[in-house]
Amino acid sequence: INFLSLSLQLCMPKGLSFRTQRDSRTPQFHSFLITREDGSRTYGFVHTFYEEVTSPQICSAMQTLLQMHQAEHNASAHNCPSSCGCSGEGYDSVRDTLYVSKAMCLITPMPFMHACKHFLSQVHRAVISHQPPPLPLESYIYNILYEVPLPPPGRSLKFHGVYEPILCQRPGVGELPLADFPLSEAFQLLGVENLVQIFTCVLLEMQILLYSQDYQRLMVVAEGITTLLFPFQWQHVYVPILPASLLHFLDAPVPYLMGLQSKEGTDRSKLELPQEANLCFVDIDSHCIELPEDFPQFPNKTEFIQELSEVLLSFGLSPEGGSASPEPAVSSQTSMLVKELKSTSLSELVDDRKNGNLGGEALDVLELLQVNPTLERLQALAKRTGVKVARLEALAAGQKAVGEEGVGGRSPAEEEELRNAKLNVQLREVFAARFATMFADYESFVIQNSPDLESWLTNREQMHNFDKASFLSDQPEPYLPFLSHFIETQMFATFIDNKIMSQWEEKEPLLRVFDGRIEKARLYNVRAPSLRSSVYQKCTFLKESAQAIEQRLRKIDHTAIHPHLLDMKIGQGKYQHGFFPKLQADVLASGPTNNKWSNRTCSTQRRVDRHRQQNDHLVLDNDLKEKYMQEARNLGKNLRQPKLSDLSPAVIAQTNWKFVEGLLKECKMKTKRMLVEKMGREAVELGHGEANITGLEENTLIASLCDLLERIWSHGLQVKQGKSALWSHLLHYQTREEKNEQLLESPVSNGQEKRKPESSVGLPALRVSVIQDMRHIQSMGEIKTDVGRARAWIRLSLEKKLLSQHLKQLLSNQALTKKLYKRYAFLRCEEEKEQFLFHLLSLNAVDYFCFTSVFTTIMIPYRAVIIPIKKLSNAMTTSNPWLCVSGELGDSGILQITKNILEMTFDCQNLGKLTTVQLGHDNSGLLAKWLVDCVMVRNEITGHMYKFPCGRWLGKGVDDGSLERVLIGEFVVPCNDDDGGRGSKTPPLQRSPSQIRRISITSLTGRGNKPTTVQIQESIGEAVNSIIKHFHKPEKERGSLTVLLCGEGGLVWALEQFFHHGFRSARIFQKNVFVWDFYERTVAFMENADQIGDLQETPEPLGLNCESFCRYVNAINNMPRNIGKDGKFQLLVCLGARDRLLPQWLPLLTECPIITRMYEENALLRDKLTVSSLIAVLETLHDFPITLESSLTKSVEL
Repeated sequence: INFLSLSLQLCMPKGLSFRTQRDSRTPQFHSFLITREDGSRTYGFVHTFYEEVTSPQICSAMQTLLQMHQAEHNASAHNCPSSCGCSGEGYDSVRDTLYVSKAMCLITPMPFMHACKHFLSQVHRAVISHQPPPLPLESYIYNILYEVPLPPPGRSLKFHGVYEPILCQRPGVGELPLADFPLSEAFQLLGVENLVQIFTCVLLEMQILLYSQDYQRLMVVAEGITTLLFPFQWQHVYVPILPASLLHFLDAPVPYLMGLQSKEGTDRSKLELPQEANLCFVDIDSHCIELPEDFPQFPNKTEFIQELSEVLLSFGLSPEGGSASPEPAVSSQTSMLVKELKSTSLSELVDDRKNGNLGGEALDVLELLQVNPTLERLQALAKRTGVKVARLEALAAGQKAVGEEGVGGRSPAEEEELRNAKLNVQLREVFAARFATMFADYESFVIQNSPDLESWLTNREQMHNFDKASFLSDQPEPYLPFLSHFIETQMFATFIDNKIMSQWEEKEPLLRVFDGRIEKARLYNVRAPSLRSSVYQKCTFLKESAQAIEQRLRKIDHTAIHPHLLDMKIGQGKYQHGFFPKLQADVLASGPTNNKWSNRTCSTQRRVDRHRQQNDHLVLDNDLKEKYMQEARNLGKNLRQPKLSDLSPAVIAQTNWKFVEGLLKECKMKTKRMLVEKMGREAVELGHGEANITGLEENTLIASLCDLLERIWSHGLQVKQGKSALWSHLLHYQTREEKNEQLLESPVSNGQEKRKPESSVGLPALRVSVIQDMRHIQSMGEIKTDVGRARAWIRLSLEKKLLSQHLKQLLSNQALTKKLYKRYAFLRCEEEKEQFLFHLLSLNAVDYFCFTSVFTTIMIPYRAVIIPIKKLSNAMTTSNPWLCVSGELGDSGILQITKNILEMTFDCQNLGKLTTVQLGHDNSGLLAKWLVDCVMVRNEITGHMYKFPCGRWLGKGVDDGSLERVLIGEFVVPCNDDDGGRGSKTPPLQRSPSQIRRISITSLTGRGNKPTTVQIQESIGEAVNSIIKHFHKPEKERGSLTVLLCGEGGLVWALEQFFHHGFRSARIFQKNVFVWDFYERTVAFMENADQIGDLQETPEPLGLNCESFCRYVNAINNMPRNIGKDGKFQLLVCLGARDRLLPQWLPLLTECPIITRMYEENALLRDKLTVSSLIAVLETLHDFPITLESSLTKSVEL
């Protein structure tokens, strides 16, 4: 579609419209824009009005058409369609007057909406006025076409319409760019919160569809939102008013911002859209929006909305918006007729005199009128006698107008325009300030590694221009969900591209303004106290920005030439009331050859601007100026160099060498950063200093590594196949290897697939295979794209510590690599490739769960093995055993195990990191007592293995009588090949330093190895410290709280040692006594004492503590689970820690007389000083919300 036809479509998107005298014929105003192929925009401003149809033939034809239409639909009760526009009463060419729509349109390069609207409105007023305008309409149109210049930046301009002067102003080079569409209307239509949500969708480059009956509303909202993006710019499809002929644009599978006109009475549900999964639908007329699911919120959204609301309230507008429709675009016909020709006011004439656009005659006459009483009396006499002295009347009216003007000598209309302009800029400043805060240090993370513009442009697609991981690591944690998405968008990439290109070219205007603001903020130290602080900072530029606009409108910098008579033939430009004339094309076809007024004022303006620029440049540093000059000198030279595509392969290889080195260096930096981030966190857990990175999402670093691998695999490709070069390479490899597998008897050939060393604990080793891991990914229906599959495969390989090994295996097929890649490609540089694989190998030093933690909904096969202690016949049981595996994401449910089969596999939704196993049996059969050493569970996709130590009996009448035990898991690191098949080992970093020194559980229970009082007190302190440290970590970095409570060295373990100290557990000729027996007897004593009234005299708090202790112990005893006495003790400690009751229960136990029968005199529980210090330690946990896994607490009713 060419420019002219598209303009015509957008002037009347619905085509011609007819009305009768009974229908509303209020003129309408709307605007539109056209984006050209080079990205430049052209704005159109349209005034649509209705004009009487005088042709009898057209009137007769319309009556005939309407009669035919009514005859076809005589059975229908519907009114005639809106396209006809005639009322339901029909149309009679004799009785009714027929009107047809006409449109006047101004096309401009910049969006001076208010000025164009006023001008078109005045032209229409001249058409419908009963008196002809002072000059033919051609004079005013010629004037605005050829004699009204664009105001220079930072200047204001006044030009003359048919009746009143019109003002427009343009922001300076350091201000926000021109935006003349009223933001107040957009905020009132949608409300602050809705508009911020739409703004977020636009920033994340989703599909946004605006929907309204009113074209101008579509334009106001679309332009309003895009102007708020400063310093960023929308990079995708942008059609605020979508003509009916272009509806296929909605099928575009790309981000877009489009506006669609709704038909009157059409329901939203009847609107059929091609795709809505990632669509933000904005129903402007209904003031509601439909958002895509699960998109991140804008940082500090609540405070941001509050600040915007305060700005709106200061201008008397509601933040919630309202259903009140905006003022009519054009006033009614009656009011138009009242506004007849008005004369220029005194102040305007004075301004004109200052700007050199008027001779002295008019001013002299006015001054004479002001000081000469005789002339004043003459004018009064003329009025009384009905004699009109037009010139004197006009000048006197102008003098009166001075007194009727608003504040500062402005009319009410000008005041309203100024108010809207100030509100516009203040709202925009709030948005701009948010970006200035978020990206205050963005320059530090821009990667500028190109020697010249030409090489940068050539390698643009493969280059990494922004260190995203490092940038995110410096951001406050609440910002990360939004920022990690936003820095992946095209608008951010273009922003960074513009920054890099500013080394060699003039800065892009928006970037120049943004950088200037950041520099100013640094100069005045107006920013957050810390980069990582998420403290909200309000905008400090509101008054300053509003004052700049007010000053420009108070003091007009330039006045354009007045409209004047043109060299027209007699009879041309004839006025006919109510009809827009056919303009004389020969007069308007070309502009003036010599415009002395324009030349004179523009040259004066240039001199002033040049003087101002000289003053501005005086403050620039000489070195900075020299740098700019050098870049300017180099620019032409660089552009004259031949392009890389024109060079021979040898020269290309040489030119790419620096790029290869850059990729290798980036790989080294990224892997090092990943290790530092991971090990830094673990070092803090071990007490070695503080981490220098806090709140950084591991996800960001891994996503950045995926980006790097994709760029390496994209470098030097012979032919691009698919969106992911890495996945394409893997598919080629898979095809070749599967062909080889079919040719060979054994699937394992040439050592390409091997098994990990056999584990000593009974689990068969997993096969190490590139192809097998690919098949896991290919079977995941959740992933739809090749890029997604490649990233999932990288994550899986990284979690299995096989990334380097897998990629080495992939690249070992040199014939395939040569077929896919050119000689200069990174993957064909042998030495660099080996170093690259070595850097990736270093990532095996740390544990990642980047696959398990991301794909949380997939089904995963698990394998579990129960390992009994082989002592006599207790390795087997005749009972029916069961187990339930729990992890951070859920549990498997109860799984029945086949009798005498100690191994099982099961599929269930991803459990995440495994935390507990519940193991039990039904106590049936002759051999119902079972001595279990441990349970091993392995994730069959990731290979992660967990050991759940037990070392206890399950069975009635043995040990503590438990038929069910909750086992706490510990992650097991598989042995490397160098370990010589020694089996599995617990990772050293899983234990704290104190645990390494500490005596193990088994040695504690042995004779002669009981812990000392000092060791017990230390272990309690360390257990409590571990829980406190857990809560001081960022939420996403915390491990399992269950391990800290119930695992080795946990709180339960430490308190168990405390209660066992001095406990008389062994009995001659009797069963052993457990700590739980002491609790039960204490409860029995309290309940008995309560019945006989001994507890009624105790203080109230102590009485309440007795009641809670008895209630908890009885609830645990009454639950249906057979968890044994030690299991009950564990549960009571966990519940007491959760409900902050442990410190309150300890005094009850020490004061109960039962203690003297069950504890030695030197027991810690009988030492009041020790118990007091224990109470103080346990009370430190009261500040933290302890939550318990359901595997621990189920069946307990409190």
